Amino acid sequence: MSTPRLSRRTALKTLAAAAALGASARAQGAPEGVKKGRIAQSVVPWCFNPMPVPELARHAAALGLKSVELCAPQFWPELKKLGLTCAIAGSHGFAKGFANTAEHDECVTALRKRIDECAAAGVERVITFSGFRKGLSDAVAMKNMVDGLKKIVGYAEQKRVTLCLEMLNSRVGENMKGHPDYFCDDIERSVEICRLVGSERMKVLFDIYHVQIMHGDVTVRMKKHFAYIGHVHTAGVPGRNEIDDTQEINYPPLMRTLIELGYQGYVGQEFIPVRGDKIASLAQGVRICDV
Repeated sequence: MSTPRLSRRTALKTLAAAAALGASARAQGAPEGVKKGRIAQSVVPWCFNPMPVPELARHAAALGLKSVELCAPQFWPELKKLGLTCAIAGSHGFAKGFANTAEHDECVTALRKRIDECAAAGVERVITFSGFRKGLSDAVAMKNMVDGLKKIVGYAEQKRVTLCLEMLNSRVGENMKGHPDYFCDDIERSVEICRLVGSERMKVLFDIYHVQIMHGDVTVRMKKHFAYIGHVHTAGVPGRNEIDDTQEINYPPLMRTLIELGYQGYVGQEFIPVRGDKIASLAQGVRICDV
C-alpha cells in the first residue's frame, strides 16, 4: 500500500515545483502562457537552436506547456522533474523511410529501439517518415510503405506506442522549410497508408504548415481525417515563422475545431522564431492556440 502514497507524493512535489517555477517566472516579468489549457501544447527544440533542451524545458514549464517533444531520451527524466512529458519521440529522421525497401531494416531497427525507450518512459508516440521518392512510382512506393510499416507496427501495438507518419511539403526548397522529392507530401496519401496498414497504433502527424502549403482547406481535411490524426504541428505560412497575424493561417479556429472533434493529443509548436525574443514568440504562439 506504500507505493501509491509515494506516487501521489511524488506527483504533488512535481506539480508544486512546476507551479513554483511558473510563479517565479511571472515575478521576473516573463511572458504569460497557457490560461485555458483545453489544448495540450508542446514545443519542438530544433526551432530554438542553439538553445539547450533543458533551458527550453524550463521556459516551457513556466509557460504552462505539457511537453517538449522530439528530444533525445537523455532529457526525458529532466522533463519529468519539471512536470513535462515528451509528447512524441524522434526516430530515424526524414531523409530515410519506408518508401524504399533498402531503407526498411535501418528504419525498423531505429524504431524498435525508440519504441522500447518510449514504453519504459511512458512516452506514447514516436515519429516515422516516408523518406524520398527517388524515382519510384506512386504504386511501388505505396506498397513499400505499407509492407515496411507492417514490419514494425505489431511491435508498437505490443508496447502500446503509436507510430505517427509525418506528411512534409515538397514544394519549398529552403532547408527545414520543405523537402523536395519527399514521398508523403500529400495528406490523403499519408492517411491511405495508415488505413492500409490497418492498426490503431498507426496514425498521421498532421502538420498544419505542410498541409497548408500542399493543399490548403485545412479545416476540411482536419475533420475528414480526424480518426487518423495522432499528433499536430504548427508553423506560419509562408516562411515557417511565428503563427501571428502576419501570416495566412488563422490558428484559433483550427484549435477550436480540434476541441470540437474531441482531440486528446498534443499540438506541437514547430515554428522558427525570427522576431527577436524567441521565448516571447513562443509565449505568443501558445496564447494564440490556447482557445
